[in-house]
Amino acid sequence: MEKANAASLENFDQEQLAAFLLDMVHRMAMHHGLWFREVEHQLGMEKALQVLNEAYTRGSRIQMKRLGEALGFEVKDGLPVPLLKMPREKLVELAGELGKNWLAQDGVWFQAVENAYGMNDAKRCNDSCWARFSAVEAGAIKRLLGLPERPGLEGLKRALGFRMYAHINVQSIVDEGPNAFVFQMNQCRVQTARVRKGLTDYPCKSAGLVEYSRFAEAIDPRIRTECVGCPPDEHPPEWFCAWRFVLDDSK
Repeated sequence: MEKANAASLENFDQEQLAAFLLDMVHRMAMHHGLWFREVEHQLGMEKALQVLNEAYTRGSRIQMKRLGEALGFEVKDGLPVPLLKMPREKLVELAGELGKNWLAQDGVWFQAVENAYGMNDAKRCNDSCWARFSAVEAGAIKRLLGLPERPGLEGLKRALGFRMYAHINVQSIVDEGPNAFVFQMNQCRVQTARVRKGLTDYPCKSAGLVEYSRFAEAIDPRIRTECVGCPPDEHPPEWFCAWRFVLDDSK
């Protein structure tokens, strides 16, 4: 496709129009993210998450109504009826494909920074991104599941099953009594791919330390996170990383 130099959309051909629409979706996603980042900068993470919840809830209904009218599909309670009529197994499959796309995009960002500025800067950006995304994802899952403000370890267990990772990796939970459990990542899509290529584990511990602790804290601030093991740590063959979550009732 040739680069567009037309003065208006009326001069675009079909391919150019399709590319423009996809680019508009990309810009919307970026604008949404930049709004959140700036509210976090100005007001702090806790208030930013509260504002995000309202902005997403109101905004998604407005956008879906307009898309339904433009594309000719019915919308019910803010959800596209074609999705509601889709077989359940197809929706689960779609969740997996979206998870793969999300992880691929994460990798593309990492490689883009690494290629331009080196591994150290890529890891710094990666770790900072995870610190924020984990809190955002926890808030989204709490809204989705209708979890209370402090759902405890049982709430965290439920939430871990709805992360973007959940349908593309294999994970498990080992209970350690009423106030603790260990979460294991038994198969990791990133690490398994490296194993197939004969590469060593990617050293993801620095990201994991912020990722899991921020996620657990956003689910319930009483939960403390401990690293059982994460690359470059040595680990048994049954898991790549493992994290202990402990509920501190004194908080």
